[in-house]
Amino acid sequence: MKTIDNYDFNGKKILVRVDFNVPLNKNFEITDTTRIDAAIPTIKKILGGNGSVILMSHLGRPKEGPEEKFSLKHILNYLSSQLGVDVKFADDCIGDSAKELAGSLQPGEVLLLENLRFYKEETKGDKLFAEKLSNLGDVYMNDAFGTAHRAHASTAIIAQFFPEDKIFGYIMENELRNIDKVLHDTGKPFTAILGGAKVSGKIEIINNLLNKVDNLIIGGGMMFTFIHALGGSVGKSLIEDELFELALHTVEGAKEMGVNLYLPTDTIIADKFDNNANKKNSDVKTIPEDWMGLDIGPESIKKFTNIIENSATILWNGPMGVFEMENFAEGTKAIAEAVALATEKGAYSLIGGGDSVAAINKYNLKDKVSYVSTGGGAMLEYIEGKELPGVKAIKG
Repeated sequence: MKTIDNYDFNGKKILVRVDFNVPLNKNFEITDTTRIDAAIPTIKKILGGNGSVILMSHLGRPKEGPEEKFSLKHILNYLSSQLGVDVKFADDCIGDSAKELAGSLQPGEVLLLENLRFYKEETKGDKLFAEKLSNLGDVYMNDAFGTAHRAHASTAIIAQFFPEDKIFGYIMENELRNIDKVLHDTGKPFTAILGGAKVSGKIEIINNLLNKVDNLIIGGGMMFTFIHALGGSVGKSLIEDELFELALHTVEGAKEMGVNLYLPTDTIIADKFDNNANKKNSDVKTIPEDWMGLDIGPESIKKFTNIIENSATILWNGPMGVFEMENFAEGTKAIAEAVALATEKGAYSLIGGGDSVAAINKYNLKDKVSYVSTGGGAMLEYIEGKELPGVKAIKG
């Protein structure tokens, strides 16, 4: 298979799907440059090989055609400064300006197309729209893992117009390699830590992980559905009644497969959903009626961190509590630090999902873990065992 490292870019125009869906403030300034920064090595590799680059991305969710706040022109200056190249800009991704600028693009030059989602055809996966985009370049490269689970025009459909010339960029290659390492090349014991608010978004992941992991730690809001299903009183804590049976099925499944399933034994409870609420530690099975659990307690932290620190492979998705509130962040912080410590001791750790990534960044531990995934939804679907359209389109 052709890869970014063995492909000859000389004199070719490479159409690269990137994920420049970055947050902007009210002055249209980028508040988090992570996604742009991640794509720089891919772009520089092409330029270094005497190719030219045509970048296409979406930004936000425009409803009806072009909107100023969703224009990619706002990232132009930053992108140019990072590349050391004066990046050209087409104010329409398939219009005359795009055709003219792409047509005259020289080796070593970079062109950024306007927001793909200014056209509804992008998210609809329209073939004609994909073909118009394909006419702008000689080679198609997908380097947008965050959108790889969507069968959009620029992430999947377009690849059919490049039967011989379609490749992954470095982000895509790294994401797939690192997730595959956790799923198929795991050191033991393998511990998965799942948190976040709801069980509903994690059931398929749990089911797919049960035959791979040695330890499964469950925290966050989703733990209360399990505790309640097992007969505990959880007060006003978040629960999904319709998933009780599924939770019990998971507990049984873990037993049958010899997986150690760990639920918190204590929780930090509050009398309202507020950082300044009254709070105290409680047994997880006997939460008073008008109180709610918002974090894991010290006993659970001690147990979980011990398991994590003695693991060889770690997958973490989802916080242990409402870590955005400082008074209920202790559990998430402790888990993040335990993952970093285990990594330092030689474990392989993969962090994915928006909130887990935010936590790792919040506690400045990004460089202390093995890999932080850029694509929450895509990573989770890949772990669930689903085929990602953006991956299939390249691999064929």
